[in-house]
Amino acid sequence: MTLIRRMCVSSREDRGRYRGHRRAPTPPRARYAAVATTALVGAGMVALAAASSMPDHKADPAALNAANFSSSTTGIDAASRQANADRAGRSTDRSDMTSVDQMIPNLWLLPVKNYTVAPTTGAQTGIDLMAAEGTPFYAAHDGTIKLARWCGGYGYTVEVDTGAGTTILYGHASTLTVKEGQKVHAGDQLGLTGNTGYSFNPHLHFEIQQSGKAVNPVSFLMAQGVNIPDHNEAIDS
Repeated sequence: MTLIRRMCVSSREDRGRYRGHRRAPTPPRARYAAVATTALVGAGMVALAAASSMPDHKADPAALNAANFSSSTTGIDAASRQANADRAGRSTDRSDMTSVDQMIPNLWLLPVKNYTVAPTTGAQTGIDLMAAEGTPFYAAHDGTIKLARWCGGYGYTVEVDTGAGTTILYGHASTLTVKEGQKVHAGDQLGLTGNTGYSFNPHLHFEIQQSGKAVNPVSFLMAQGVNIPDHNEAIDS
């Protein structure tokens, strides 16, 4: 007996493998898997490289914040610097008087702000400037601190030697903020007004002496461009 073997070919397989009379090769599934794996690995390497260039929030959260702050505040910093420059140009703060004194030779200034000139008497050797206790008073001119301590009826007193035989005395202070031998410039704070020594109310006794003799402080300062009664000083004009 002769056995006849029949070969059955699936019609689905035929459609996939044959097109007309020519055979269309089908890529192996393993090749697809390799291509997909390569693409995924490549994408992962790109992601890791990008992540390495960024600050780590967990390791250093301040790094990213600093970077963001730096980029976002560039304009703010520029505006702030300009505002500070404008304020410096308009400022009349006594803390800046040292630089002003260096630019203007022989500068004289009012010794205190917000004062009232007290009536003078025949025995008065200077002028009394009424001001609330604790009001800062300043060097009217640059010089060297000759005296900074209690001085009898003047109470706590500062005396500044401005050179050429001229000295300035500030009396009845409540607090002194300088020491003897210290160099000061016009506008430097010397202390706070008070009511010490022979005094009946808080004020600053302001006295100018030339060659050991008291002179009229109003007339002397007027010649230097400082008007005590009108509260004007040379730097204002």
